[in-house]
Amino acid sequence: MIESFKQIGNETARSILSITDNPLISLFTGLLITAIIQSSSTTTSMIVAIVAAGSMNFENAIPMIMGANIGTTLTSTLISLSFMTKKPDFQRAFSAGVLHDLFNITMVVILFPLEYFFKFLSGLAYILSDLLKARSSKLFINGDYNLDLTSPLTDLVYGFISNPYISLFMGCILLFISIKVISNQISKTLISQNESKLDDGNIQNFWKPFGLGTLLTAGIQSSSITTSIIVPVAASGTVSLKNLFPFIIGANVGTTITALIAAFFISTDAITIAIVHVLFNLFGFILYLAMPQLRKFTLQLSEKLGELTLTYRLFGLYYILIVFFLIPFLLIYISK
Repeated sequence: MIESFKQIGNETARSILSITDNPLISLFTGLLITAIIQSSSTTTSMIVAIVAAGSMNFENAIPMIMGANIGTTLTSTLISLSFMTKKPDFQRAFSAGVLHDLFNITMVVILFPLEYFFKFLSGLAYILSDLLKARSSKLFINGDYNLDLTSPLTDLVYGFISNPYISLFMGCILLFISIKVISNQISKTLISQNESKLDDGNIQNFWKPFGLGTLLTAGIQSSSITTSIIVPVAASGTVSLKNLFPFIIGANVGTTITALIAAFFISTDAITIAIVHVLFNLFGFILYLAMPQLRKFTLQLSEKLGELTLTYRLFGLYYILIVFFLIPFLLIYISK
């Protein structure tokens, strides 16, 4: 993908830059892409590739990373709709589904202005990237990591396919398939071993469900899968929403491993944008741990939204269409 972006040339790079130059458009573009393909791991890996190729500025990529974090929450909310025929189960399932949405939306509301006005995340990411570079100088040649294992394969592909647009399309498809295959294979083992641990008796403290969510998502490389398993668990009533919340926060931290893996062998800019992804989710964890009132407000709001499904059965569907599609398209139009 990186080589394809380099081969496509400056015209396409300028088009990408013009689209993402507006931070709001960049934010909602990341949201829409992830909502459509249902994989924030794929979206963040693509962003790493585009930044590494020089087709997108590092600063422009940060809002897109934030948007991808919101877009990935659509999966669990969609799964909650499968309980629509059973009112009490649907209420609990929908509350669990939107809890992940509200967590990430709240983090964007807090961190987006801090990044826009003060370069909070990007400044800290540059510092950490420089520290990593200084401590791992043997991995670098002229500022880039000296661990490229894919060049022979890339050269072989370009020997048969000279059109960079075709190779880029193939790269995107292969990236998506590989993440899905890895996720499905690992989840068959990890989920079956750990799903039974999700009940109120086992996850009454914060750290146990948080650690479980982090480790499962880091292994599976898909927060969509791990957060989706809590929806039927919540619908059954065997575990409270309060005890499931740390699991969701842990899943958000665990999902950052994919972008780090994608970036670590590429370049300084790539590893920096991956660090931003880690920082965004890590600060979300710190804020919710340090501010119990924020945690309480998010829980109460998700429960209120769940209660609306008892009165208005189609509220869940309207919520998805408005939050994940109508509002992003509308704000992109207004921003233009």
